[in-house]
Amino acid sequence: MTPYDDSPAQAVSTTPRTTGPSLIDGFGRAVTYLRVSVTDRCDLRCVYCMAEHMTFLPKVEVLTLEELDRLASAFVGLGVRKLRLTGGEPLVRKGFIDLVARLSRHLSSGALDELTLTTNGSQLERYASDLARHGVKRINVSLDTLKPALFRALTRGGDVTRVIAGIDAAQAAGMTVKINAVALKHDNAGEIPALIQWAHGRGCDITLIETMPLGEVDQDRTDQFLSLQDVRRDLSSFWTLTDIPDSTGGPARYVRVAETGGRLGLITPLSNHFCDTCNRVRLTCTGTLHTCLGRDDASDLRAVIRRGASDAELVDAIHLAIGAKPKGHDFQIAAAQPAVARHMSTTGG
Repeated sequence: MTPYDDSPAQAVSTTPRTTGPSLIDGFGRAVTYLRVSVTDRCDLRCVYCMAEHMTFLPKVEVLTLEELDRLASAFVGLGVRKLRLTGGEPLVRKGFIDLVARLSRHLSSGALDELTLTTNGSQLERYASDLARHGVKRINVSLDTLKPALFRALTRGGDVTRVIAGIDAAQAAGMTVKINAVALKHDNAGEIPALIQWAHGRGCDITLIETMPLGEVDQDRTDQFLSLQDVRRDLSSFWTLTDIPDSTGGPARYVRVAETGGRLGLITPLSNHFCDTCNRVRLTCTGTLHTCLGRDDASDLRAVIRRGASDAELVDAIHLAIGAKPKGHDFQIAAAQPAVARHMSTTGG
């Protein structure tokens, strides 16, 4: 095992698994899915995600790799079966592959069903084989357009050919790739059918996502919001879309496109929310646990572990936070201000 390179030596919790899910919120929903942001930093500046000139967190505020391991392992011990690593861009975090290697022990033990990540794909060609070697079988790649000029504009300087090369490398390494695309009314709306065909032609699922009001950005989200109910209606005018019960553990509702043979996911936090079946929580790179993406709820788990909490005390803090998980979110598109102040790059995509 390669040692962590940015954290002090300390024991890593190996909390034993309880029998069955023990993270049940106040509405009877079992929490079995944890998304962990490993960094707020990113090598792109997507216009709907962050401001062009972002101020990133100082290192002291960000969890060390040991702390990320300890917290994620505690959740696995409490019944979390799916762990997704996010950012920012997770692959820019120094030592990230070492963290993946360490967390993969939960796959080997059978405590975890899936270890995966969401990436912008820019660094994926370099790391795809390492990810596959450590048990990552499926990844999500964010890709909103195939047009080089538009990609550069949306990401403020990104190169779409690097992302496609990363997808190629991931598939060559044996990983299943799902494409995530944010639907933007004035940018990629007309390209959505071509993007779906491209993804399905490569054997990839694709999920469309409504833009979410998180953090101050340099655009008016009201102007860019595109309802996926409208997108589905338009697609149905020339394709046959059939609802299917498939699930990958997240909020997407899937349809089968008869003409392409592929699956299309729709994530609709605004036009048709999915709160009643929410099974997931998010841990930020600062150790803040958010039990709802669309609320300003917060439980500071970094403070718990940095004051020397035992495993039992950490478990108590997690149970307390899960018990306060709200019934639903407060998302709505408003031009004046975001529904939630924190950026998606801090919360975790």
